[in-house]
Amino acid sequence: MIPIAFHPIFKHPLPEGHRFPMIKYELLPQQLLHEGIAQKEDFFKPEVASIENILTVHTKEYVTDLLNLTLDARAARKIGFPLSKELVERELRIAQGTILGAEKAFETKVAFNIAGGTHHAYSNRGEAFCLLNDQAIAAQYLLDTRLAKKVLIIDLDVHQGNGTAEIFQKNDKVFTFSTHGKSNYPFKKETSDLDIAFEDNTSDEEFLQTISTIIPKLIEQQKPDFIFYLAGVDILASDKLGKLGCTIEGCKRRDEIVFKNCNQYEIPVQVSMGGGYSPEIKTIIEAHTNTYRVAQVIF
Repeated sequence: MIPIAFHPIFKHPLPEGHRFPMIKYELLPQQLLHEGIAQKEDFFKPEVASIENILTVHTKEYVTDLLNLTLDARAARKIGFPLSKELVERELRIAQGTILGAEKAFETKVAFNIAGGTHHAYSNRGEAFCLLNDQAIAAQYLLDTRLAKKVLIIDLDVHQGNGTAEIFQKNDKVFTFSTHGKSNYPFKKETSDLDIAFEDNTSDEEFLQTISTIIPKLIEQQKPDFIFYLAGVDILASDKLGKLGCTIEGCKRRDEIVFKNCNQYEIPVQVSMGGGYSPEIKTIIEAHTNTYRVAQVIF
């Protein structure tokens, strides 16, 4: 069994250019069921996260403005989506899905959130279609409930996890590791505990060699009880918002490296799907499905 959080499809009008990627949240569960990778009972629909849990990593002023839809115009523009109650509710459900997935992973070794990976959400603001930082919220939840003493966040999306880095900049119980495109958004990077910025058109070979060397070293050094993995598929050469040169097979091998290390060191892992903006939806679905295929084999 692989627990998978899923969420209602967001129906609120979206900016042109961002309606298409949202389709993956509907198609990916269908593909997993079609292939038999997941069964209906593997999926769970989370409720909204408690505000108490949200406030462990986000400021009260920011959360209040989100809930009341009173963000100033400049802050709302940085988020990119038209602000609505439906959008805020969806973000609260995504956060709860990651929290519950993390809890379930202690029993099943791995758990997924069909959405999530909202790593551009800072403690006091949202950016780039991220309102609440789901993996940061869940990481702090595990620490606060003493389910974990040390957490490692492995962010292999093409964009730096700038919000995650800011949230945990003074927290030595969470180690933040981000690989990303050097010239990709965000253009002003924050400082993670470990950042690796790749040049444009970085190949599978360089990318995979780098993470296969670093990840086991990090696990040995940091000795985490839990790992959060952001598995964005925007590292593909075809991605419209990415500048790396990885193939679908290389992206799959990336997932194998992460999962094999989690399994070898017996560390539970929660996976949020992150970005994916290739021109053809079939490319996005294939790359995301590979992450589940690999998990099914390894775990």
